[in-house]
Amino acid sequence: MRRTLSALGVAGALLAAAVVVPAVASADPKPGPDRSREAVRPVVIGHRGASGYRPEHTLEAYRLAIRMGADYIEPDLVSTKDGVLVARHENEISGTTDVAARPEFAGRKATKTIDGVSVTGWFTEDFTLAELKTLRAKERLSQVRVANTAFDGLFQVPTFQEVIDLARTESTARGRTIGVYPETKHPSYFAAIGLPLEEPLVAVLKANRLTHRNDPVFVQSFETANLRKLDRMIDVRLVQLLDAAGRPYDFTVAGDARSYQDLATPAGLAWIAKYADGIGANKNLIVPRDAGGRLLAPTTVIRDAHRVKLVVHAWTFRVENQFLPVDFRIGADPNARGDITAEYELFLGLGLDGVFADQPDTAVAARAGL
Repeated sequence: MRRTLSALGVAGALLAAAVVVPAVASADPKPGPDRSREAVRPVVIGHRGASGYRPEHTLEAYRLAIRMGADYIEPDLVSTKDGVLVARHENEISGTTDVAARPEFAGRKATKTIDGVSVTGWFTEDFTLAELKTLRAKERLSQVRVANTAFDGLFQVPTFQEVIDLARTESTARGRTIGVYPETKHPSYFAAIGLPLEEPLVAVLKANRLTHRNDPVFVQSFETANLRKLDRMIDVRLVQLLDAAGRPYDFTVAGDARSYQDLATPAGLAWIAKYADGIGANKNLIVPRDAGGRLLAPTTVIRDAHRVKLVVHAWTFRVENQFLPVDFRIGADPNARGDITAEYELFLGLGLDGVFADQPDTAVAARAGL
């Protein structure tokens, strides 16, 4: 189905609830090329929850992101052995759970090829949901976010349904709509092992009455084929993720030579606009950095995407020096806090429509200063 630009803000009904609440962002009922973008407030997406403060992809990380003012919470979705979608950064879970310390699961350790890369560890598709629920989450960036390790062992691996339930409950409690922004992880791989992600994703969205493009949901992916498939299955908003290097893995499988940078050209963006409503761009596609990590002149990606009615959300905004351009670092400690506000001001000043933030409170504060 051919898509048109929708309001950036969350609109429509509360997540599967009977009470209608105010939208969190300005809405323009007249989409089109003459639409005034200045009236639309950029959205803040809690990247894996408030992952700068709590172990990522836990209900507590999502809950904290909401308390900090995030408009959307973002679960990365992978499948269990019994076909349930759960929130994990990757299907290999030794870095985000205590599975390696569980002797009862020692025999599940395996080496697999994921998107052409050999990976050794423990994989969600080898566990039932009941088994995964016995595990406990831990901080993935333990050397960077040492304080987060205090929460290791406290939280379970949540299902996608539990994330939606949390958004619904918090929306009711806070009187504003909290959206969900799921990412399908490694869709070609999961389809190849008989656990496609699209059908269970659509089933969960339909069960929660999240089926229309004005509902508070975006679905994103680094691959293109699954988004094009979803475009035929459901009318929620779709976002094509674009990295600064490499290419979608489904292109590799299909022998398509195009790269992410090719998709970021005017021609590539026009092709994306045939099935998607927006792009989720690596920040370096918008403002590149030189070999030394210093900022270069902005590209025209935002302007070019807007011309074909695609919204532009950028990833990932993180406060630590090592993730910032040299221009905005403070001091020599790579894990110390840099000038994240300056980075937000730069990108939001270019007309960005939304940000993925590990520390959503910093994004909310920067947006308030616009």
